[in-house]
Amino acid sequence: MGIKSYRPRTAGTRHRTGLTYEELSTGKPHKPLLTFLPKSGGRNNKGHLSTRHRGGGHKKMYRTIDFRRDKLDIPGVVETVEYDPNRSSFISLIRYQDGERRYILSPQDLRVGQPIVSSDNVVDILPGNATLLRNIPLGTVIHNLELQKNKGGQIVRTAGAGAQILAKEGDFAQVRLPSSEIRKIHVNCRATIGQVGNLDHQNITVGKAGRTRWMGWRPHVRGTAMNPIDHPHGGGEGRSKGGRHPVSPEGIPTKGYKTRANKRTDAFIIRRRSK
Repeated sequence: MGIKSYRPRTAGTRHRTGLTYEELSTGKPHKPLLTFLPKSGGRNNKGHLSTRHRGGGHKKMYRTIDFRRDKLDIPGVVETVEYDPNRSSFISLIRYQDGERRYILSPQDLRVGQPIVSSDNVVDILPGNATLLRNIPLGTVIHNLELQKNKGGQIVRTAGAGAQILAKEGDFAQVRLPSSEIRKIHVNCRATIGQVGNLDHQNITVGKAGRTRWMGWRPHVRGTAMNPIDHPHGGGEGRSKGGRHPVSPEGIPTKGYKTRANKRTDAFIIRRRSK
């Protein structure tokens, strides 16, 4: 996948870069797997603003992705590699021998026409195949990793992400996550072989504010630019730095404040992610 630049005919295209989309095989999604995706605008079910800086954006349909990979022991073939507006990675349409089609996250080096399979037994260590952690050799790069058996992949799903199996001891495997955190995960959890594709996603330069609005992100206003009634950092004579430790509009500390409160799973973390 390559990165393309634009002729600076306007200020917005001077520094803008984008993907060349060489890996994609079609521009049309599989309609039976599309669902309507309503927009929340950052509001909850009561209409109150729960997430700031969201709203607008281009219309898009949601592609139903098979994160569970629970179609076991039925071979499939990669039919297309497609763009998904809802995620940074690409997706692949798999056509199984029984005629069913499903979308999966497209790993690196997955090509159209390549056979894949999902099984609870030992499978070939090839990109796109899915199996239990107990069947995957040490050192293998994996993605779409489950935290609970048969719940579906919850972590290692973004573009370019990949986890690595370091060791197996008893009922747990030690997996190094993309954040460098080392975590114990049950060996009966399922994972997909390979690294998630579209590695160049992180190298894209947006180039202009309007392109961010197309993606549904509204402007972020600094608290120090507001009035005291709107933000704890607001007000002051002249330009000020806030006058207190950084906080959110609600007064919650935003730097150096530990937000993890799930002590139940602390025992599964062997090494914390590096700061």
